[in-house]
Amino acid sequence: MDLFARSWAALLKAVAELSDEDFARPSGCTGWLVRDLVCHLVIDAQDVLITLVTPTEAEVTRDAVTYWEVAGTPPTGQDPLDALIVRLAAAYEQPWLLKFHLDDVGSAAGRAAGLADPDLRVSTRDQVLTAGDYLSAYVIEWTLHHLDLIANLQGAAEPPAESLARSREMLEKIAGAAFPKSLSDKDALLVGTGRRAPANAEKAELGELAARLPFVLG
Repeated sequence: MDLFARSWAALLKAVAELSDEDFARPSGCTGWLVRDLVCHLVIDAQDVLITLVTPTEAEVTRDAVTYWEVAGTPPTGQDPLDALIVRLAAAYEQPWLLKFHLDDVGSAAGRAAGLADPDLRVSTRDQVLTAGDYLSAYVIEWTLHHLDLIANLQGAAEPPAESLARSREMLEKIAGAAFPKSLSDKDALLVGTGRRAPANAEKAELGELAARLPFVLG
């Protein structure tokens, strides 16, 4: 849960440091500008708040790793929900409004996470997890989207090293296989989730795992 807080705080800080011009740059998410990704983060923060106040007595069905549904096809940006995010982001018109909204709801999500009982069972997406596992699952969400946010920004701060390492560990558990040690944590995440194609040398080192890429989390 501490890593949730650190990864989320780093992502919020990265958004706060964006210039107005940065909002119009492409993000690492196909079909989304940076402003669209920031709008998605607002929705994510709302989801965290909603989930943490949706306790249940039902039996746990997922953990931090099995929470994620895995697809083999990267998003195209044409999904109806993805398209809705684009329209919603455009409605803000001014970047500072998006920054303000994310800081507002994002700070609340961070406080709620800090107050949550890690053993509390919560319900989301017809799944039941402990609050601790739910927040742990979001470390990879924040880390990947931090990389998406800065994909085309020069000199922007990267996610915390411990967030990258933990996210790689989670992705390897999802994949059921380890990525080559020659790949940095950042590159393992980018290649493993289809955010960039592996170079020929990387593909050779990936071996049989290369044929199973990407692992698209949703």
